[in-house]
Amino acid sequence: MADPALKQALHSGQIVVAPGVYDLISALVADRMGFPALYVTGYGTVASSLGLPDAGLASYRDMLERISQIVARTTTPVIADGDTGYGGLLNVRHTVQGYEAAGVSAIQLEDQVFPKKCGHTPKREVIPADEMAQKIRVARDSRRSDDFLIIARTDARTEHGLDEALRRGAAYAEAGADVIFIESPESEDEMARIAQAIDRPLLANMVPGGRTPLLPAERLQDMGFALAIHPVTGLLAATRALEQVYGDLKQPGGTGDGRDLYSFAEFNRLIGFEEIWAFEKAYAK
Repeated sequence: MADPALKQALHSGQIVVAPGVYDLISALVADRMGFPALYVTGYGTVASSLGLPDAGLASYRDMLERISQIVARTTTPVIADGDTGYGGLLNVRHTVQGYEAAGVSAIQLEDQVFPKKCGHTPKREVIPADEMAQKIRVARDSRRSDDFLIIARTDARTEHGLDEALRRGAAYAEAGADVIFIESPESEDEMARIAQAIDRPLLANMVPGGRTPLLPAERLQDMGFALAIHPVTGLLAATRALEQVYGDLKQPGGTGDGRDLYSFAEFNRLIGFEEIWAFEKAYAK
C-alpha cells in the first residue's frame, strides 16, 4: 500500500527532495540517507537494465519488476515513473493498480504520444489534452487509496509553448491529479509563472545539462514548488566514477585502489551480508 507520509510531506510546506534511483544499489544507498521520497526514474531504469535510451522501449512489466524490487528493499516512500500508462485507458487502469499493489506511493503519468521520449530531448509529441484528462480520471478512479498519488506530467512546453502547457496542467488538476508536473520550463521566469498559475502541489525536474535551470531546494520552495526530483544525478555520478576507475585499471600498473572507492566491508553491510552470516551462524550444522 502507498505510504501516507508522502502525501503529508507534500502538504507540509517543506519541499520534498527525491533523488533518482535506478537499481537496487542506488536505492539502498539513498534509502539510508533520510530523504522523504525516492524517485524511480524511467530514464535511469531503462539505461541501467537495457543499456538503451528512454524512448518507449521498456514495457510495463519491465518497469514493474524493477520498481517492485526497489519497494521491497527500501523503507522510504517511492515515486515511480509510469510513462504514458503503457497504452490506452485499460492499460492506465492496469498500470495504476499494479504500481499501487507493489507499494508505490505515487505514479507519474505523462501526455506524450507513445512511444514516449525523455523529457529533455527534442521532438516530443503530445496527445490531445482531453485524452490525457480522461487518463487522469481513470487513474484516480482505479486507485484503492487516496494516499496513492497521481502525478500528471505535460510535455507540451517544448513544442507548443508555456501557455499551452499551463492550460493542460490546469485541466489535469481539474481531472483529479494530485501533483502537476510541467516538464522542461526554460527559465526561472517560466518556473515562477507555473507556480503562480496552478493551484496544486507542483513538481520540478532537476536534470544536469537539461532544459530547465538547476536550482537549490530552498529556491524552488520559495517559488512555490512542493517536490523536486533529481532523476539522473546519481546515474551520471556513478557512470563517471566507473569510467574513471576502469580507466585507471587500463593503465600500466593500475589497480583502481587509488580512487575514492566505497569500502568493501561497508558494501557487504549495505547489501545485507551481515544478516546472511547471522543466519548461517544460527542454523548451520
